[in-house]
Amino acid sequence: MVFESMPLRLVELQGAVNSDPNFRTWKPDHSRASIEALGQWLSHQVETRARTAEEIDRIKGSAAFDFGVPAGELTNRTFSLAMDAGMYFGQTLKSRYPHLKWDQPLKNKKFADFGQVVLVGFGRASLNPVRIVVTFCYGVAGGKQAPRRLDEVYGYWSSLANETKGTANAG
Repeated sequence: MVFESMPLRLVELQGAVNSDPNFRTWKPDHSRASIEALGQWLSHQVETRARTAEEIDRIKGSAAFDFGVPAGELTNRTFSLAMDAGMYFGQTLKSRYPHLKWDQPLKNKKFADFGQVVLVGFGRASLNPVRIVVTFCYGVAGGKQAPRRLDEVYGYWSSLANETKGTANAG
């Protein structure tokens, strides 16, 4: 299960970040500064590859409406880094706000985060931290997200967690 692999993935993430000479001293200490630095580092790691014609056709075929499918897709390495960074993002929130809990929604197959690992305890909202970081990477790749955006998103969810400390089971 994902929960059991988090410590190993954190070691992998730290090794990847520390391999960059500009981030040799980065430590996964669950601080806000570590999230800010992680966003800075990750924004320079985002890579894309060209989508194949088959991939584009498959996306168009499954879409409910017609839209321009971007020609680029994140690389497997970028997805892997985003997953590790997302786990760290979530664990950092959880370490600061112990009322937050990991969950894996399996009741409604139509739920956007069905089967994904999410944090609950934000009232009615749940947080999929891996999705947050993958979306950040897409934004960086498209030139629409600045490196500081990951820290800004962390700040939003931190504020929400702080507001719901006493209502962890609401919703």
